[in-house]
Amino acid sequence: MTFGFAPPSTSLTMAAGGRSRHGRLLEPAEWTAAGIPLLRNPREIVSGLHSRHSPEPSTAVIAVLGPEERLVASASFVQRSASADGWDYRNALLARLRRVLPHDLRRRTPVRTAVLMYCREGDERWTEEDGAWMWGLRDACTLHGLRCGAYITLTRGGWQVLGEGRGGRHPSSDSRPGRLGDAGAEFAPLTLRTGGGASEALRHTAAR
Repeated sequence: MTFGFAPPSTSLTMAAGGRSRHGRLLEPAEWTAAGIPLLRNPREIVSGLHSRHSPEPSTAVIAVLGPEERLVASASFVQRSASADGWDYRNALLARLRRVLPHDLRRRTPVRTAVLMYCREGDERWTEEDGAWMWGLRDACTLHGLRCGAYITLTRGGWQVLGEGRGGRHPSSDSRPGRLGDAGAEFAPLTLRTGGGASEALRHTAAR
């Protein structure tokens, strides 16, 4: 598996002293070595999430998949700060997971997998911002009893599963959302469990 790297002009710059602006991040080699499970049909997952959440740049879509990659729950939100620490990304993801899905911490082995699709500017090559989201996703999964799944970027050039070398031109950040029926039967409407007032805090949820 290989990653492309964005040149200095397009990646996030380093702060004074040579330290990354993202204090907690995963380098591409660390992500690959983590043994992230491969998606069986990433195109259907990306298309289904794009249809449900219509993400624009700076939008993160967190989704939980059950057996056979069936969608259990999903939520999206806009992350305004591109210089946040991976810790902040972890907290944002964990907050959404807690609002749409009970944790699985009592299970010895995770049975559900969380994947993250982040819509951003630039191209598909890895940036420090991606590394911070990867760190945040992995840590949020651990704290919610989930298995850490794929990290997907959605840009004007299309979508890319980082670390897998798989991607496509459609959908992209410029695409109009398709009908849910076009995204496959695996994304049938769902009923979510939410806490009091939780739905107001979510921009979108899996049930529309």
